[in-house]
Amino acid sequence: MVKCPRCGYDNLSSSTYCVNCSYTLSGSPTAQKKGGWKMGTARKILLIVGIIVVALLLFSFIYNASQPTNEESLNVVVADGNVQEGSTHPYSVKVNYVGSWYSKSGDSNYPVEKSGYGPMSFSLDSASWDQVSVYVEKTDGSSEPLTVQLLRNGDVVGENSTSDSTNQVTISYRS
Repeated sequence: MVKCPRCGYDNLSSSTYCVNCSYTLSGSPTAQKKGGWKMGTARKILLIVGIIVVALLLFSFIYNASQPTNEESLNVVVADGNVQEGSTHPYSVKVNYVGSWYSKSGDSNYPVEKSGYGPMSFSLDSASWDQVSVYVEKTDGSSEPLTVQLLRNGDVVGENSTSDSTNQVTISYRS
């Protein structure tokens, strides 16, 4: 028998709570907790948040380490399963003109604007793989011929020219 310290009622020795007043008895299994975390709720929450942050950082590191590099992502897998390596700048524009000119070329969402004097070549690093547009205009009013070439991995895929003094050249390419 276990005597309740609050009301003095005699309870069975297997009782956890006093039958008379519901007081937790000192000899009961719930009153005899051993071990456990001896820290406040705020520290427990802080520990759980810390574990979550570490898990997210670890996931982020593993995810980023498993992603292909920019050069690897530009490779093309053809139908027979072979991998054709691309370059980081697959498209380039070659302007052949003796005067001054202005160009707006590349992907329609991310155009590359260039201007220059005389012949020049430049890369289109923002061009997508499937569609490229090129616009070049004379800015000096000359009647000299303006020839523009669009190259993909060094091969000419589009060419256009004009000798009109106010005209421009456009090339649209879709693979």
